[in-house]
Amino acid sequence: MCGIIGIACQSLISDRGWLIAGRDALRHRGPDDAGEWWSADGSVGLAHRRLAIVDLTSAGHQPMQDASGDLCIVFNGEIYNFSDLRKELEAKGYPFRSHSDTEVILAAYREWGMDCLSHLNGMFAFALYDGRQRQLFLARDRVGEKPLFYALANREIRFASELKGLMVDPALFRRIDLEALDCYLAMGFVPGQLCMLRGIKKLPPAHALMFDLETRQSRLWRYWQLPEVDIAAATGHWDEVALLDELEILLEDAVRRQLVADVPVGILLSGGMDSSLVTAMAARAAPKVKTFTIRFPGYGKYDETAHARMIARHFGTEHVELNAAESTLDLLPLLARQFDEPMVDSSMIPTYLVSRLIREQCTVALGGDGGDELFAGYPHYNRLLWMQLRLGWIPRSLRTPIAKAAEALLPVGFRGRNWLQGLGVDLGVSLPLVASQFDRTTRRRLMAGQVNSNLVAEEIREQRIPKSADLLQRATRMDFENYLAEDILVKVDRASMLNSLEVRAPLLDYRIIEFAFKKVPSYLKATATTRKVLLKKLSARLLPPEFDHHRKQGFSIPFGSWLQSRPWQSFFRDVLLGSNNAMFNHKVVGNLLDGQAIGRANSERLFALVMFELWRREYRVSI
Repeated sequence: MCGIIGIACQSLISDRGWLIAGRDALRHRGPDDAGEWWSADGSVGLAHRRLAIVDLTSAGHQPMQDASGDLCIVFNGEIYNFSDLRKELEAKGYPFRSHSDTEVILAAYREWGMDCLSHLNGMFAFALYDGRQRQLFLARDRVGEKPLFYALANREIRFASELKGLMVDPALFRRIDLEALDCYLAMGFVPGQLCMLRGIKKLPPAHALMFDLETRQSRLWRYWQLPEVDIAAATGHWDEVALLDELEILLEDAVRRQLVADVPVGILLSGGMDSSLVTAMAARAAPKVKTFTIRFPGYGKYDETAHARMIARHFGTEHVELNAAESTLDLLPLLARQFDEPMVDSSMIPTYLVSRLIREQCTVALGGDGGDELFAGYPHYNRLLWMQLRLGWIPRSLRTPIAKAAEALLPVGFRGRNWLQGLGVDLGVSLPLVASQFDRTTRRRLMAGQVNSNLVAEEIREQRIPKSADLLQRATRMDFENYLAEDILVKVDRASMLNSLEVRAPLLDYRIIEFAFKKVPSYLKATATTRKVLLKKLSARLLPPEFDHHRKQGFSIPFGSWLQSRPWQSFFRDVLLGSNNAMFNHKVVGNLLDGQAIGRANSERLFALVMFELWRREYRVSI
């Protein structure tokens, strides 16, 4: 795992200091080595910070050129099928000087050009300069596990793994993109190409970009997308045993590939179904498996150690139980600085804490991310199907007034308010925003006196809803392409990389993704009363009989309880109300704080506002 950064222009770049400063702003992503490369004509500069995982020798140093010197790459991530690709390319006559996956990408590009992406199985973001064509080729993995920001301006392109790499340039325009801010306040994250900084974009997952230095033109395209549902799966005519057999084979192979590293590897074992299945497959693939779980003493509801211990004992792993002290408030500014864009997910705190503790013993950890989106594990899938079953017959003309009344009359944070607002949605083609942070009316009040921004989040979200007649297909695909990519994977990448820990997700092997969305019928994912049907059947095969298939618990924190304590309340009030420079309307914020104090569900909303203010002040960003 690494940090990459670079610049490409038609002409000579005279000011080169920015590149090294930006590279070293990413040192946490790669503390083991650093490199810099400039093209002979001085028009392209690439730089790299390395976390050595595969081939720990200097042969894996980056930026890396091929033997001809025509190609140069900086790469962040892991290619899990690099050994197979290497053998295939060696058979075609390609020599190799190292044992790294980086060199395999260079040879794959030489052989297949930009279509090399279809051959790669892994998590990655890379930039490859082709001196023959004078083109810079950027690409990001299918799911979005690895980040890539870029800016096109002044006849040049700049890119970096993290936004802070670009922000070391004092000349960078630091204004908020109002559409991105509106999406953040509505959805809890900034989707797609949008970025919180105006003039910066994110390369979306499963996309590539080519920048031509001669014409200064760029081309952006999608190279992979979720498959359509197989007719047999759509009609429910499928052999369940055959599906289970195929899933077991795919997961075993994915875990086996992702255990490959030249450094210590562990398993993040929460005790839930997904991480337990990963542990089961790891025990098959490796003679010695190390598992980790974390607990917060004094908060029994969040203590998963007994469940994790049972799985570890069953599979004979070397199990480590980590104790996390109660989070201190100084973590919030630290995380606000690390996250390139603010994000509404307080579980970034335990993700950071568990990463920090595991990094003391391992450099790579495997987790269970992806299972909920692929196999319908979230509770809202049940509720959506229940709504469709029980309320779908009621005309929207009758449901819509109830939704509008809920928004107008019920206070923000009133439990069930979001679901009542969702009654006005046509479940035949759309999806309610049940995880809404701030609805349109509240956002307008929050920003009163600051900007007359165009509230576009609902329209942007509606455009991103997949076209499918099947409600569950629509919901899981929506979460896969939005919540997973823009929240879960961002959280894991930034929190783990702040500790120089690489986290891998076997369930996000693209072969498992295609299997889940193409072959698994909806009734084997979720119904109005159950979830993860197929995974439960697989876990019945592989996990101990006493395993509780109905639990849903990951690494969580008692954030609501913390927010009831005086230090946390004082900190939040000070950040949001203690300065005349605070961006959000004090009256609205005060109501949210008061509501939280009397039991309303505003903790994540307040977290959203605090993290945004801390981020904005840290990087001196203005409206």
